Amino acid sequence: MGIFAVSHVHSVWSYDGKWKLDELVREFSGRGYQVLLMTEHDRGFTQSRWTEYIAACREVSSEKMLVIPGIEYSDPDNIVHVLTWGDVPFLGENLPTRSMLEGLREAGGVAVLAHPSRRKAWQRFDVAWSEYLTGIEVWNRKTDGWRPSPDAPALLASSGCAPFVGMDFHDRNQLFPLAMVLDCPMPLSSRVVVDCLRSRRCEPRAFDVALRPGVRAAMQISLLPFEAARRGCRWIYRRTSVGGTRTHQVPPSRLGKP
Repeated sequence: MGIFAVSHVHSVWSYDGKWKLDELVREFSGRGYQVLLMTEHDRGFTQSRWTEYIAACREVSSEKMLVIPGIEYSDPDNIVHVLTWGDVPFLGENLPTRSMLEGLREAGGVAVLAHPSRRKAWQRFDVAWSEYLTGIEVWNRKTDGWRPSPDAPALLASSGCAPFVGMDFHDRNQLFPLAMVLDCPMPLSSRVVVDCLRSRRCEPRAFDVALRPGVRAAMQISLLPFEAARRGCRWIYRRTSVGGTRTHQVPPSRLGKP
């Protein structure tokens, strides 16, 4: 039986996070997850804050839930984001993606490209990054909604990276049945989990179904109407409820391109 991990999670340690670490532990352990792959934004972090954060993750971990500290690095334009884990130092804010990836690999970390459909990040993908990346998010709940990314398959094909799924959790509305199932030896530890990710002994699942290429393609088509309805309802809500007045937002012109 695999170890169920929720990937790409933010807490109040991120500038836009809403939940404390212990609240996340209670919520996700109650949903059957055993590992939290945290990914706090690089903005506002320093090496000393990173050290404090690692200690905080260790403090809230238990036999039921292992909390893995991680950083989501952003490029200077805040378009390309990379999820990272491992026993590595904090590398800095707003780093060029290539130099960040080189520094991470030198320190022994693991990297996954986040939400390629966000702000058309897929258009900036450099195939030379492939040697530094373990995986690419094929489904990010916050960016992609209720269906897989329409842009990730081409990146997977060109890079040879492993598919990942991420909740991109900031608040309750990002909860969704996505999981990375890890083939890890026991007992669990941060080193064991990171080594598992590095060696790609992991499988992405949605609705507890393995997201193999054919399944992802089928879900891309079958879930399109539901995602279209979700986005339509969200647009109506924003138009009518923000501050009690109508806003000047326009509906998204294309699905999957927020």
